[in-house]
Amino acid sequence: MLPVAERYGLGVLPWSPLAGGWLSGRYRKGDTAHPVSSRLERQPHRHDPELAANKRKREAAEQLAELADEAGLSLIHLSLAFVLEHPAVSTVIIGPRTQEHLTSQLGAVDVRLSRDVLDRIDEIVPPGTTISPADEGYQPPSLTDPAARRRPAVRD
Repeated sequence: MLPVAERYGLGVLPWSPLAGGWLSGRYRKGDTAHPVSSRLERQPHRHDPELAANKRKREAAEQLAELADEAGLSLIHLSLAFVLEHPAVSTVIIGPRTQEHLTSQLGAVDVRLSRDVLDRIDEIVPPGTTISPADEGYQPPSLTDPAARRRPAVRD
């Protein structure tokens, strides 16, 4: 979708640039206690840290946090700056729930990531990768139902 948007001069407004909290720094490797979260209660398939796919998400988030530290950034600023880096992206929906969340996200718009950092992000999570099938989002019937993607058969 992004190349099409860019080609035709359409702006893209991505949502959930912090991956439902995984890129907020809230879930860190070695934490023995799992943060209490309404998301965990509502969507355990996306947030239960004991599930295999979520363990892989946590490992990727940890690697990105280490990269952010090396670059002198917070994981939040790294994540938001990465999304804003794409030329088709106009802005992002950040969705802070608290003043603390908002404060932690301010300033990300001024961050510019070097090519080295962008390349390392792509190594950690290759472009087009969805680590957990639970994060694929809504799949409209126009994509999932072959009959919805084809003209009706012509009958003799």
